[in-house]
Amino acid sequence: MKYVVNFSQVGKEDISLVGAKAANLGELSKIRISVPTAYILTSQAYFEFLNQNKLEKEISNRLKRVNYEDTHLLNKISSDIKNLILGAELPAEIIEEIRQTHKKISIKNPFVAVRSSATAEDLPQASFAGQYQSFLNVKGEKDLIFAIRKCWASLFEPRAIFYREEKSFNHLKVGIAVIIQEMIEPEASGVMFTVNPVTNNKSRIVIESVWGLGELVVKGEVTPDHYEVEKGKFVIIDKKISLQKDQLVLVEDKNRKIQVSNKYAGSQKISDVKILELAKIGKKIENLYLLPQDIEWAYSDKLYILQSRPVTTFSPGRQTSVKTLDIKLPILLKGTAVSPGISQGVARVIKNQKDLEKIKRGEILVVRSTQPNLLPAMKKACAIITEQGDSTSHASIVSRELGKPCVVSALGATDIVKPGSALTINGTSGIVYKGSLPVSKMSLLLSTYEEKSTEGAPKDYESLKTATKILLNLSEVNLAAEASSLNVDGVGLLRAEFIVSEIGVHPQKLIDEKKEKDFIESLAEGLKIFGASFEPRPVIYRAVDFRSSEYKSLGGGEDYEPDEPNPFLGHRGASRYISNPKVFELELSAIKIARNKFNLKNLWISLPFVRTLKEMEEVKKIISASGLHRSPSFKLLMIVEIPSNVVLIDKFLDLGLDGVIIDLNDLTMLMLGMDKHNSFSGGYLETDQSVMWSLERVIKECRQRGLYSGVYGHGPTIYPNLAEKLVEWGVTSISVSLDLVEKTREIIYEAEKKLVAARSHS
Repeated sequence: MKYVVNFSQVGKEDISLVGAKAANLGELSKIRISVPTAYILTSQAYFEFLNQNKLEKEISNRLKRVNYEDTHLLNKISSDIKNLILGAELPAEIIEEIRQTHKKISIKNPFVAVRSSATAEDLPQASFAGQYQSFLNVKGEKDLIFAIRKCWASLFEPRAIFYREEKSFNHLKVGIAVIIQEMIEPEASGVMFTVNPVTNNKSRIVIESVWGLGELVVKGEVTPDHYEVEKGKFVIIDKKISLQKDQLVLVEDKNRKIQVSNKYAGSQKISDVKILELAKIGKKIENLYLLPQDIEWAYSDKLYILQSRPVTTFSPGRQTSVKTLDIKLPILLKGTAVSPGISQGVARVIKNQKDLEKIKRGEILVVRSTQPNLLPAMKKACAIITEQGDSTSHASIVSRELGKPCVVSALGATDIVKPGSALTINGTSGIVYKGSLPVSKMSLLLSTYEEKSTEGAPKDYESLKTATKILLNLSEVNLAAEASSLNVDGVGLLRAEFIVSEIGVHPQKLIDEKKEKDFIESLAEGLKIFGASFEPRPVIYRAVDFRSSEYKSLGGGEDYEPDEPNPFLGHRGASRYISNPKVFELELSAIKIARNKFNLKNLWISLPFVRTLKEMEEVKKIISASGLHRSPSFKLLMIVEIPSNVVLIDKFLDLGLDGVIIDLNDLTMLMLGMDKHNSFSGGYLETDQSVMWSLERVIKECRQRGLYSGVYGHGPTIYPNLAEKLVEWGVTSISVSLDLVEKTREIIYEAEKKLVAARSHS
């Protein structure tokens, strides 16, 4: 046939004949990727159509009049050209070839998709994505012929004319083929990127999914599910399930928007198995082209690939922080700024833990203090205010991870703030304002100050390399994928407490109810996401260090926990693992699953609050009995936070450890006998002589033995002289929260540069 070909007859060398979209689908069919049955009306048919109807000169004359600065004129000329094409007849021989092919190939569905495939589309250097028309659920020869003409006419949409002009393409040399494809009536559909298009992270595959046809996503009427898969291990590391109230489906002979049933509106659109199957297809396609791909897919009994094109643009972007805002509202409260940003909303004052479930999305959470069980409420809130706490409190840590403004130490907040009142919170200055500004004014203020915050910015330390490893403190599973794209060397503190909080039940209760598997699987799933996100960089898991008061807040906790006058110095850490090894063994089982089943060999373990040498010996026996043994890929570390750890550091290391991590916050409190969270905290200082002596002793002992030494806490970022000393003593790593990564790397970079200069002169 002269004007019609099948996918099996074309490949990437045939772009001039069938367009890039069809050529790509031809390539995919050759490597046994499932694509819907189809045939292609070639660009020769389009050029013959123009020739027989003598349209080239008509089109050329109109394009000569285009003034690209005059939008109205461009739209008028576009409309004129499209009307010329829509009013012209297809040559009889082209119609006959379409008719014969349609009968010959096995298209079972009476409905077809009619899709444009231009010869200057989906190219590595020019995408033209979404600029040409496609038509779904086309039935009958008459509608098919009209849809083909509309595809050809879409070659002269205003945006397509403008884009060709920008790319210096000859308007009349660009042809357009048309794919006539069996219509897939999908249960779900969506797009897949084999690179994160926002962060430019090539180790990620991003998949978005909706119920029904995907047109509602393009129009912005529904929000799709968002899944991220680690490309090497094929592990789902991020998942955001959207509420979808409407879907687009075929009803009788038309696409109609119908309501999604309540049962499925908030559920995951495709299973985890299908997510991973789709990701593997994406990787296979990327390997074919050796370029990141933007792929459309549909699921109907099986997965179909509808098209694939190169990803030609990225938006890595960099977030800017709002330094100051001139907000003309009455100041209601002042506290400590611990998580930057600004937000407005209605106050939800919580005085009773039982009222937490009342909080609605977008409200400002106002509480006396926060515990790990507040995490679900904090996720719903747009900002957080607490009466107690500091920069290392639970509220501060989680708020920074969630990217939500937070003000702590706002004394009397739960009494001063009226429930339901409008508030504006500036998490950068620590000020809470009464009332709110119009959205337009707030947006203008934010954009103005964000621009100012980037003016005259100093060196870009984000890309610097340092000998001292810069690690992250993390706890929130949903942030693992995003955080892994930062310039960090791994996770220095993976807090298990927040994963356990989301499980929501005291682990001993699960053991008593024979539901240990629930705990193990939930924890292993969280570890899998963290491990896969950062692989091959190390992820140092801190064994659960809940205190009795925190354990008590979990479901059934009151039945298992004592009333301790001072939980900080009570039943926690290693003493718990020894007195109740069954709970500790649940954690070890989860670690084994992550390391062995998911092959995540970058997971290490650190042990908190080990008071004595005897405790360390006993805990090591439990770990060894579980089947976890020290190796080059599995490090066993002790968290140094008690004076006994410092005094006996040599003897602790003699027991067989791979090194230590120093909890600077706890160590300072216990060295000075001072609770920094107490109102009396004037003497709390992480650079106190006793603390500095302890740090030097521990780090140098580890360095002498060739063992790992890390520090986590804000101290090195707050006190550059402390950072210089840590570098001088030979610390292996410094671990900080998400918001301090860049600043810490800058400080460490300068400290290392200063040390090298000093040594070169000595």
